Amino acid sequence: MHDDHDNEHDHEHGEPYEIGPDTIVEDIEGLEMFTLRSVGIDIGSSTSHLVFSHLTLRREGASHSGRFRVTGREVLYRSKIMLTPYLSGTLIDTEKVKDFIHLAYREAGFTPDDIDTGAVVITGEALKKENARPIVEFFAKDSGKFICASAGPNHEALLAAYGSGAVDLSKREKTAVLNVDMGGGTTKFSLIQDGIVAQTASINIGARLIAFDDSDVVTRVEDAGRDIMRQLGYSVALGQKVTAQQKEDFAAFMAEVLFEVIDGGPTSALAKKLMVTEPFKNYRGLSDIGSIVFSGGVSEHIYDHDRTSYGDVGPLLGKYVREQLKKFSRPELLREPNEGIRATVIGAGEYTIQASGTTSYISSAKALPAFGLKVIRVPLNGQDSAAENLRQGLAKFDLPAFTSGLALAFSLDDQPDYQSIKKIAEGIVAVVRDSGVKTPLYLALDIDVAKSLGAILKEELKLAPEVIAVDGIDVGDLDYIDIGLPMGITEVIPVTVKSLMFPSTQLG
Repeated sequence: MHDDHDNEHDHEHGEPYEIGPDTIVEDIEGLEMFTLRSVGIDIGSSTSHLVFSHLTLRREGASHSGRFRVTGREVLYRSKIMLTPYLSGTLIDTEKVKDFIHLAYREAGFTPDDIDTGAVVITGEALKKENARPIVEFFAKDSGKFICASAGPNHEALLAAYGSGAVDLSKREKTAVLNVDMGGGTTKFSLIQDGIVAQTASINIGARLIAFDDSDVVTRVEDAGRDIMRQLGYSVALGQKVTAQQKEDFAAFMAEVLFEVIDGGPTSALAKKLMVTEPFKNYRGLSDIGSIVFSGGVSEHIYDHDRTSYGDVGPLLGKYVREQLKKFSRPELLREPNEGIRATVIGAGEYTIQASGTTSYISSAKALPAFGLKVIRVPLNGQDSAAENLRQGLAKFDLPAFTSGLALAFSLDDQPDYQSIKKIAEGIVAVVRDSGVKTPLYLALDIDVAKSLGAILKEELKLAPEVIAVDGIDVGDLDYIDIGLPMGITEVIPVTVKSLMFPSTQLG
């Protein structure tokens, strides 16, 4: 936690600080509000960049369990956007990435000691273990400060939906929004309904499936780029020249395939082959959508903010996406993102609240403390079983099964009865037992049913792993939590919530 007292008068410790009847308590640093300096670092297949921010958080409600919300956000410095450097076709030059990060800190006027919290998002090729390991190890010495989020295609789509402002737009206008995040190698889709990301998907369509130098000699080609060129009757190889007509045809065809998926597909064999994930289910196309928001590097070309070619077909792809949009004769459909290429994290907010020791459930204190648990919010829709709801929650983060290092978060509308709690417990048991994971199970609930749920899991259903269930905890899709040991006579449980922050996040 960082206290900004550089420009304030020091308080004399000999004089008691009194809170008078007219004092605005929320402005007392450290009690009801505090400030953080935070950094967001995005390392992806095509580009990498940093954002330094100053965050103000204030408590909601009077109790110590009341959560803090970001009420002020100031971007202090945005780094240049670097094309992610490679040593080979798939091996990122992590030394150059580290040098870039050091340079950004210097240009921003900060040292690592000046930063309170941070978030590192690793996507695309950077996810491969030979790339991710040195990046994560680079931040390991500051592990308490940094959230390292390794994002597969569905998780990456989720990040873009929040980062672009599409989630806020859907929440504010109570409409269905489609976020289309177009990068160098993939395009991610998020279907957002009333501010909730309902479905995500990804396809191998992007501006840098083929990259070339100033002489139009191919310097990089992905398998998906070869497949698309083959469909067009062209061959492509490293060291070979591409013609202006080939670039036009390549970009136009990618835009066609993209809109095949956007409007209810995929239907063609090629589009199905290019899908990285399963497509949306029960999706009828743009007739279901109130607004479409593009983000990612290609969005700068779609909205005509940038006409520069960076050795790829970005400007051409942007042009042909605009042409496809015109076919729908719905000028109100296209909305601008709050952020385009920078639709990603600007840092991490962090605060600690106190969960009730009397209503929480701890089968063994040996399972505590626990740090950096990724929150998996489980949407209980009332239609599917709790097990199916849990699997859907895991799939949002590209997780095929339950694994260690997670905190399952359940939001319940009303105080449920015993039968309802038992159905949730049975769903949890089915998914945990299928996974074969023996490490402790961590649960976070927004109402006071943790003790009941924990008891059913351990004592009735005989779940083998230790169970830690805390209640009164309101967490979101992109949060991480630390759960501490019970403290004091009342055995309150300190829970630290670390939230990824975006430039477009609605302020509290």
